[in-house]
Order: sequence, then C-alpha cells, then structure tokens
Amino acid sequence: MTAAAPRTASPLGRGGLRRFTGPRPPRPEVCELCGTPVAGDGHRHVVETERRALVCACRACATLFDRPGAATGRYRAVPDRYLADPDHRLDEGAWELLRIPVGVAFLFRNSALDRPVALYPSPAGATENELDPDVWQSVLDAGPLAGLLRPDVEALLLRRTDGRTSCHLVPVDICYELVGRMRLLWQGFDGGAEARAALAEFFDRVEHRARPVGPDAATSGTATRRPPATAAPATSDTTAPTRTGAARP
Repeated sequence: MTAAAPRTASPLGRGGLRRFTGPRPPRPEVCELCGTPVAGDGHRHVVETERRALVCACRACATLFDRPGAATGRYRAVPDRYLADPDHRLDEGAWELLRIPVGVAFLFRNSALDRPVALYPSPAGATENELDPDVWQSVLDAGPLAGLLRPDVEALLLRRTDGRTSCHLVPVDICYELVGRMRLLWQGFDGGAEARAALAEFFDRVEHRARPVGPDAATSGTATRRPPATAAPATSDTTAPTRTGAARP
C-alpha cells in the first residue's frame, strides 16, 4: 500500500488569506486629471460638464480651468466665493412656488440640460425638483445673487427657518457635502438631533465665510482653501451626485 504524499502548506494559508480578509488601507487621494497625490483636507474640484460629475483636482490642474475662457470648455473649476444677500427674503408664497417640501434646498443652472435645477437633501441623497424657468425668473431673480451665479459650479443655497428664507451663493461642491452629511446622519422622520446639529453647524460655517454681495462680487473668490467636502452619496436621480470624483451636479 502506497503511503499518502505529505501535505504541503498552501501558499494561501492563514497568513496569505489575511491580506484578503483583513481591512484594507485607505486609498490615497489623487488628482483625477494628472494622478498627482492631493491633500484630502484641502484639494479643489472641477466639474466635468459632459458627465455632470465633480472631479478631484490638484491646485495646478484646477488653476488651468480658472483662466479666462475656460468656462466654456469640458472642465470648469469650482470657485471659492461665498456671498450673502441679507435683503433677499422669500415669503411663504414664493417658497410654495418652488415646490420644495423641506426647509433646505440648493439651485443651480445646469448647462448640459440647459435649465435650472433644484435639489434638496433627503435620507436617500439629493432629490431633484423640476423647476419651471418662469419660477426661477420671478422668484430668484428678485435679488442680485441669481445674476452672479456661474453655471454648473455655483449654487444658490436656501434655508427656511421661522418663516424666513436666507439666500447664499456658494460653491456647488459644498452643497453635495451637505447632502452626504444628511444622508449619513439622518434618523427617523425629522432627521434626529445629530442631523439637526450638523445642519446648524454647516450653515454657521457658510454664514461665517459669506460676505454681503457688492459691486466686486462678480470677479472675486477663487483662491482660498475650503474645509474638506464629505464624500457625496449615491442618489436616486440622474442629476444628483455619483462617485467618480465626488458628485454629479
């Protein structure tokens, strides 16, 4: 009777399998245009208009799309200006025209769709409301911020509290940061205490950075660095964020 061959150790023994079953190290952030490593807490974004996606960019690549004339190309750099219009207060009737069922929304002009878009945070991500261009004209053009808005890369951020609605012009990527935080923290019917605290902190930060709209607002605000944007979640509509870089505006 022939003796059985001795068993040899598998190359995928305990030590080999551990690298497949154990936690993987986080992937480093890189510029999605040139592959250069970027700081996770301060890199910029550009909008790829054909795919309507936010792309992480290093400072050098983002600067290329800050130049005059770049606003008509495939990529558009997200500016870094925050403007406030303290006198622009939408009343209840105007809010009803916007057909937004919650107290926070952001609106921007999508050049690929050639129409204004309104979205609001929800437990499922960014939810889109169809926005009649006539409503945009009558409600939002009452103040100066809508006329300063750069398509695809900036948004009007609205918040209704105690019957009053504030209006800020902000970089579009921070709106998707808000969407991501709300989806991550939302609990129950009204969001829960943690989500409400995060919302208050977010708007405190926006109001701290915003300055009143003035005659120089059209050309200001692309250089300073922002706090990091939270990775935007997958969402249920075609206009909301997808994760190639960060979001689909």
